[in-house]
Amino acid sequence: MTAPMTTAAVWLAVMLIGGIGSVTRFVVDRAVARRMARAFPYGTLAVNITGAALLGFLAGLALPKEAALLAGTAFVGSYTTFSTWMLETQRLSEDRQLRAAFSNIAVSVALGLAAAVLGQWIAGLL
Repeated sequence: MTAPMTTAAVWLAVMLIGGIGSVTRFVVDRAVARRMARAFPYGTLAVNITGAALLGFLAGLALPKEAALLAGTAFVGSYTTFSTWMLETQRLSEDRQLRAAFSNIAVSVALGLAAAVLGQWIAGLL
């Protein structure tokens, strides 16, 4: 049995893994947005849906406490972005693109929940 990580090691790992998650978010968001080239925030949608699937998968694995903290909070927490989702939705509504704004909310919630359930189901198969 391995010893639990020290507090300093956990903080350092959260910083490093969180940095990797945020850079990954930036890369994925930009790649999808560039490919789609539309006013709708497809990049953020892709990031949040894949993040929900990954977090569901991690939850389904029943990881040890430190591993769950590092994978779920540090990586997925820095990878996904609630604040950007809300800001982009608000900007769509400011631009009077109400259908797109409400679609962003509905699609994000519906697909996010489905992705989390799917991720958890996949982990359960392992």
